[in-house]
Amino acid sequence: MIDDTLNELKGNMAKAHESLRRELSRIRTGRASPDLLESLRVDNYGQPTPIHQVASVSVPEPRMLVIKPWDKGMIRPIETAILASPLGLTPQNDGVVIRLPMPPLTEQRRKELAKVAKGHGEDAKVAIRKCRHECRDMLKSIEEEGAASANDVERATKAMEDLVKEGTTKVDEIVAAKEKDILSL
Repeated sequence: MIDDTLNELKGNMAKAHESLRRELSRIRTGRASPDLLESLRVDNYGQPTPIHQVASVSVPEPRMLVIKPWDKGMIRPIETAILASPLGLTPQNDGVVIRLPMPPLTEQRRKELAKVAKGHGEDAKVAIRKCRHECRDMLKSIEEEGAASANDVERATKAMEDLVKEGTTKVDEIVAAKEKDILSL
């Protein structure tokens, strides 16, 4: 039972790391990436629809995204959604495709994006601490039910703390790599 609890903690921490990576992939660096548009919703006949369901997104150059809608009537809603988004990009529409040039980031904007990345890292750490709290409660209940001895629970608690320490260290590494990517020219 103790092993199941620790395995559940590992799984939950892995989910927190994956969520962090997904959030960080949406933060713009100097390069073009289709992940930037992943959270964007387009008005598709009254339904908010993810952009990748109404168009193909490609990266022909390191600083350019090209969006080719499957229905030409979707060009205007896609353009509107991009302009309304916090990405700060200006679409160029030629009637067939939408080009999104990635302007170089200013130093101030890079610092703002690094702060956003740190914020996402803190959110991941909060999620990991919540998982630790739940694991600790489960270990207490195992001990109270008599399913394990106090020594076993104490060893499991130490193992849990080591896992949590590893998990938060990994969060710091992920955020540091993203910050380096954001702040490099």
